[in-house]
Amino acid sequence: MENSAGNRANQMFWSIVSFFRRCLFLVISARPIPHHIAFIMDGNRRYAKKRKLMEGTGHRVGFVALMSMLKYCYELGVRYVTIYAFSIDNFKRQPEEVQSLMDLMQEKIEGLIKEESIVNRYGVKVHFIGNLKLLSEPVRLAAEKAMVATSNNSKGVLSICVAYTSTDEIVHAVQESCEEKWNEISVLNANGAGYDLDKFGENENEGRENIVQLTDIERHMYMAVAPDPDILIRTSGETRLSNFLLWQSAYCCLYTPSVLWPEIGFRHFVWAILNFQCNRLYLERKKKQDFESLTDAYRGRRKCCTVDIRLISVTGLSSLLVDSGTVFSA
Repeated sequence: MENSAGNRANQMFWSIVSFFRRCLFLVISARPIPHHIAFIMDGNRRYAKKRKLMEGTGHRVGFVALMSMLKYCYELGVRYVTIYAFSIDNFKRQPEEVQSLMDLMQEKIEGLIKEESIVNRYGVKVHFIGNLKLLSEPVRLAAEKAMVATSNNSKGVLSICVAYTSTDEIVHAVQESCEEKWNEISVLNANGAGYDLDKFGENENEGRENIVQLTDIERHMYMAVAPDPDILIRTSGETRLSNFLLWQSAYCCLYTPSVLWPEIGFRHFVWAILNFQCNRLYLERKKKQDFESLTDAYRGRRKCCTVDIRLISVTGLSSLLVDSGTVFSA
């Protein structure tokens, strides 16, 4: 009897909390809300170490924090959410830790396709982003199954970056773009209507269009499934992007609360949204100014920017300089 009364009281308490949260979201929604929020979930291992927990417990507690953040995002009306779940560099960790993370990942991915899961509750389509060939077969198959199972969901999009780095994404996009253009030009040449690649570039006054356009590269990005992020949140106070969304994050707000990922809460989420609303116009104006400057520069130097896909060496890509936008810490 006492347990039943306690359960009812607990349910009533959380219903009241949910009501007030939704009321606050209505107030926040009076100003523009972000379309896309990305998360770097930093600090799971440090959380476990700080509290003397078993190895791997920090990641499980971090998963609970992730579910809360997803709930807040979708309740507010944020359509796109991206999380940095596993970097290619993480494969360099101890084999036992990597296997433990793979097992946890498989368990949580399989949970995504259950009827009561958060993605089905909010109608969210799931994408797994990265070089999925590097994953173990059970994890890769689970990821593919989850993408198929949620493919008809249309109210939101969750992109889970696994076996991912921005460097790998850019190299992949350049390789795919070059291969696509090479195939197109080869077909045209075979029909007598294409470029003469052997003579291409000999006459600087030809004024040809670039073979590989910026839009070609962006179309082949892993993250082509979502617009550029408006907010990037990284916990533990770190302001590094750690090879995450470098191409896409030039004009987003970076929010770096000092808490570890399992400790992130509702107040941090609200603060990130308010910071975005305060700085949105500045970032949009900066983006417009940079775009106009690049357009002018392109018009003036177009003849010098032709890409010869026979000579491009994408494997030599080693670094990328990024305008990191605006950084907020708390």
